Amino acid sequence: MSAFEQLQNVMASALNISADTITQASVQGDIAAWDSLGHVHLMVALEDTFGVELQIEDFSKLGSVRAILDYLKSQGVE
Repeated sequence: MSAFEQLQNVMASALNISADTITQASVQGDIAAWDSLGHVHLMVALEDTFGVELQIEDFSKLGSVRAILDYLKSQGVE
C-alpha cells in the first residue's frame, strides 16, 4: 500500500468520510469535515498511524494532502 493510500484511509477514518473522495490534490477547504476540529483529529491520527511526532507549529503547514505526504516523506515514511 502506498503512502497516499495509507493517508486516504487515515483521513477517511479521522474525518468520517469516504476514502475515494480524497485525492492527491485535496486541500482542507475542499472537504467540509476537515474543519479545525477535524484537523486536530487528523493530526493525532497521523501520529498514531505513522509513528511521527508533530509539533503544534506543524499543524498549520499540513492543510493539504500534498503537504502531508511531503511531511511524511521527510520523516522517512514511504
